This record gives sequence, structure tokens and C-alpha cells, in this order.
Amino acid sequence: MNVLTRRISTAVVTAGLVGAGFTGFAITSTTPVFAEAVKLNAPSIPGFADVVQAVSPAVVSVRVKSNIRPIADRRGQFQFDPNEEFEDQMRRFFGQRDRGGRSENRNRNRNNRMERARPISQGSGFFISEDGFLVTNNHVINSGTEFTVVLDDGTELDARLVGKDQRTDLAVLKVDEDRTFTYVDFADEKDIRIGDWVVAVGNPFGLGGTVTAGILSARGRDIGAGPYDDFLQIDAAVNRGNSGGPTFSLNGEVVGINTAIYSPSGGNVGIAFAVPASLAKEVVADLMDDGSVERGWLGVAIQPVTGEIAESLGLDETSGALVSDPQEDAPAAQAGIRAGDIITMVNGETVEDPRELSRMIADIDPGSDVEITINRSGETSKIEVKLGQLPSDQVASVDEEPEQIDPAILEDFGLTLIPNDEGEGILVTAVEPGSDASEAGIRVGDIITEINNQEVSQIADVQELLDGVKADGRKAALLRLETNDRSRFVALPLA
Repeated sequence: MNVLTRRISTAVVTAGLVGAGFTGFAITSTTPVFAEAVKLNAPSIPGFADVVQAVSPAVVSVRVKSNIRPIADRRGQFQFDPNEEFEDQMRRFFGQRDRGGRSENRNRNRNNRMERARPISQGSGFFISEDGFLVTNNHVINSGTEFTVVLDDGTELDARLVGKDQRTDLAVLKVDEDRTFTYVDFADEKDIRIGDWVVAVGNPFGLGGTVTAGILSARGRDIGAGPYDDFLQIDAAVNRGNSGGPTFSLNGEVVGINTAIYSPSGGNVGIAFAVPASLAKEVVADLMDDGSVERGWLGVAIQPVTGEIAESLGLDETSGALVSDPQEDAPAAQAGIRAGDIITMVNGETVEDPRELSRMIADIDPGSDVEITINRSGETSKIEVKLGQLPSDQVASVDEEPEQIDPAILEDFGLTLIPNDEGEGILVTAVEPGSDASEAGIRVGDIITEINNQEVSQIADVQELLDGVKADGRKAALLRLETNDRSRFVALPLA
């Protein structure tokens, strides 16, 4: 018998003896025994809760209204106000009539209705001082006459326009309240690296305070928005309504101001653009000072130096800015700069392209003397130029009313419309939640191009065509909408 056999035999005998020794009772267990659950020590991932908790009180929703004229007023239709007694409304609408049957109150009533402020846009913003100065986008507040900011806790406060700058799409509002506001500072976004985490806080689609996170994707993006394009690109989810809201670093400083998105579908696809904090800080300081931004002005139309142009001129490099048209009596023309000159340096600093030249000149105070280095017919020379002042597109003050627009309201459908300045059709600027238009799928930014296969060229066409469809006994009108160069059809109920 080998060793292994002896060990097995011994174990069997021992087990038999033990079992025999307990013949009086048996022990059974009903409690199942499970294997230990899998647990992993995951690597530490930075969270966003701390920064969000700290900065959220400084971020607001911005609601904008404007004095606009309802279509119904133009046709003399009666508008029922549920907050006013019916008899009073009848008296107000009809008034006392003269012998010719004309209402003495008609013009007064029309003017009263015209003065009603209606919502035209909404976006986001953030406080930059404890006494109520806040930043948002120019395109959010442009053409507005009344501004309301909604705090993180739901408090609504009136605000006034301090100033706006169309060229960088920035604006400053002021809330005049006897209270101390939580505010945030601008970061030096150059310290943020490509790939670092950022957090966007804003008011997408009017939902209120919403937080999204992503990374800084790129710098220096030129999206064709203006001569000073130098956008940060981020991949945090940014949608309509986020405009004017801040993007934060993880230490709670504003890296950029969300301004635009790239979206073939109209929604977030992970490509958003923000005005860099360094640029915004300078512009905002000027707006807070006197409501305008002063920029140096050279007075030239410029274009890139392409490879073909460089080859035709015998140049080895494509850097610089080619002067295509110096404006008459502008500083450049007065100093002797001509069409065909290539501006290569400003005060000894190299000019890489036209966009950089625009920013360099804009950063210099008007009235300053600058040294412009040019290449003319293959030869380099230097010209002294005294910069002028770029005309300001907006100087706002307490006594100045913003530029007015004349949108139209289709109250029966919950639509606010204005002419489309960028092409054909009529632009939808507001859709009342729960309205027939909203239920049909019409959204802010849609362009109405056709109604029942008939082209729409002006606002009056919309009401006229809808009335015609209704007169034909149809229950809905077929609207062709265009959004981001894509068309679709929706049926708008006429009940």
C-alpha cells in the first residue's frame, strides 16, 4: 500500500468514526453560503460637484422682451384679456363712436397694445461683481427693451443694459438691487491645456440651471463670426439657451463664454465655441466703463496671402495680410499704404494672417502711432501710421433706448415672427410653450419658407395664407420650415 492509499484510507476511517459517534442526531444548515462579491479599487476621477456648488449662484438665466406689434392689431381683431372684466374690455375696444362710426379709442387702444413687451429671446449669463454687473452675449439681448435675470434659487430681478459689442458678441447688464451677489472671476485661459476638464453652466432650451462637462478641445477657432474670431472649442454639451453662459475650469474661474455651436442637426454634437476669457475681460471692462469699446482703426480691407499669391509676387512665405482696398481718407491711406501692399509686421511683431492683424490693431488705443512694416513689389519698408478710432456699434446709457424691431405675434398659434435678414422666408423668434405651434414641432430659429406650397416673403403673407387655408375649410396648414440648410414640413392646426 503506497503512501497516498494509506492517507485516503485513514481519512475514510476517521470520517466513519466521527459519523458513528453522533448517531443520536443530525445537523443540517439551511443558510446558503455565497462567494464574495467582486469589488475593485477604481482609480480616482475628478468630480465636478464642488465647483458646481460654488459657482452656480453666480450663473443666471436671461429673459429678453421687446415692444412688438401683434398682427391682430393691424387687422383690428379683438384680443381678450382674462385679467380684465369683459364689459370693460368691450368698452375699451369699441369706445365712444362719432357720427362717422369711428372709435375715438381705436388709436389709443392700438398704441397701448403696441407698447406691450413680448418675449423675444432667452439665454444665460453670470455675475462678475458683487454689486450686480453680469455678462451675456450680444445676440441674446440684442433689440431687447426689457431684461430679467433669474437666479439659481428662482428669484427674478430686473436688469438694464450697460453696453454691448457686436464684434465680439458680448454684452453687460446691471441689476440694481440692494444686495450682495455671488460672482466669479475670469481665468487666464492660456493656463488651461488642451484636454483639461471644463464645466459649462447655463440655461439650455429654457430649462434653467443645467451643468455639463467636457474638455477643452482646441484654441484659435475661426468660425466666420467676425474679424476677431479666436474661439475656444469645447466638447461639453452646449445647446440653444446656453449662449452667454460661462465655461469654468475646475478651480471655478471662467475660461470662456459660450457663444456658438456647430450642429448640422440643430442640437449638441460635441462642438461648441466660447469667447476666450482674456478677450472677454478686456471688452467687458470697456463696456462697464462707458458702455462702448474703443478700438484702433487702420482702415484697410485685407485678405490672406495664399500660396498662389505668394508665388506670383515672388515671396517665400504666405504670412502677412494683403491690402485689397485702403479706405479713402482712412489712416492707412493717409500714411501712404496702397492696394497690393502686404503688411508683415506691426510695431516689430510678426503678422501671421489678416485675422491676427485685425486683433493687433484693435488692441492698440486710437490715436496711437504705430510702425507698419510692408512688402511692396518685393521690397520691405516701414510706414508710421496714426490710428483712428473704429466706429462703435453700440453706446448704451440709462437714457438711451436700444434699437427697435417690429416683429409680429400670431397669438392664436403662439408664434413670434420677424423678417429673415439673411435670406428668404420668415424667422421664428419665439414659440409659446404648449401652443399649437409648439405641439406641431416648430422651434425658435426655424424659417417659414412656404405655406401650403406658396412662398412666404413677408410677415403679412403668413397671416394671409393661414386665413386662406382656414377659409377653404381645412383644419391644418402645411408649413415648410428650413433650419440649418435642412427642410422639413409640419402641419399647423388652424382650430
